[in-house]
Amino acid sequence: MPEEGLQWTPLSEILSFDEIERIVRIAMTCGIRTVRLTGGEPLVRHKLPDLVRKLSQLGLDDLSMTTNGVLLTRHAVALAEAGLQRVNVSLDSLDRHRFALMTRRDQLNDVIEGIEAAAAAGMQPIKVNCVVLRDINETEAPAFAELARTSGVDVRFIEYLPLDADNSWSPGDVVPSAEIISSVEAVHPLIPAPRHDNQPATVFLFADGAPGSVGVIPSVTAPFCASCDRVRMTSDGQFRTCLFSTEEIDLKTLLRSGASDAEIAGAMVGAVAGKQAGHGIGSNVFMRPRRSMSMIGG
Repeated sequence: MPEEGLQWTPLSEILSFDEIERIVRIAMTCGIRTVRLTGGEPLVRHKLPDLVRKLSQLGLDDLSMTTNGVLLTRHAVALAEAGLQRVNVSLDSLDRHRFALMTRRDQLNDVIEGIEAAAAAGMQPIKVNCVVLRDINETEAPAFAELARTSGVDVRFIEYLPLDADNSWSPGDVVPSAEIISSVEAVHPLIPAPRHDNQPATVFLFADGAPGSVGVIPSVTAPFCASCDRVRMTSDGQFRTCLFSTEEIDLKTLLRSGASDAEIAGAMVGAVAGKQAGHGIGSNVFMRPRRSMSMIGG
């Protein structure tokens, strides 16, 4: 997040709950069975449990949310009661001062309490997403493993992607996933977990049987583009087939101009059919998208 912040999108440009529900319902006719609410920060959306309730009634196989966790304590019970099944919490440091430096807010305790509140509300599994940056938080991997062992959460270490809002990313900032796992295994021996089709993370269990798990998402050093089956919808109604797409399909205009469900479904299917083969990070043809991660939804 740049120090000066980001420009807010006018409310009129953001999809309503009814529009989001319709998009999800149409997507289900195309084979989509799992939905995750992301951001930005989804918990700043007024009456978010109302949207969760709408979506939970559609018969999805999985409904989850990614959040920074700051407001999770306040909303965990209402979200669980509305039908939210599980939550991913973005947490890049367990050190209070480093957390404040990275997030520009001194609210580490709020995030930890939010994780505990989600568990108490019955959400399972709870995943903690940690983006690892060279010379900033790379030494904390063993501490995150200890968090997994003591709380039962599933920690996912994510390689730093060129989607930062201030355009400061460089290849030297990336800590390879293999290095991260080696630093954990030096303290806690690991064994590979059974792999599920199309999951982005390579997951490890603790060899001594302790609860929780650690995993890595090696998007930069070992891309999994060939097996990726995810698409994204931005809050302002743009359909994206990849985090690094340079083109978007404007479903909001279709929604608001009277397009039929079949026409909207056709636009989705056509976009997926034309999905690029890979993101191309590290190649001479790679192009950064104009939107940062906070505008796309991770």
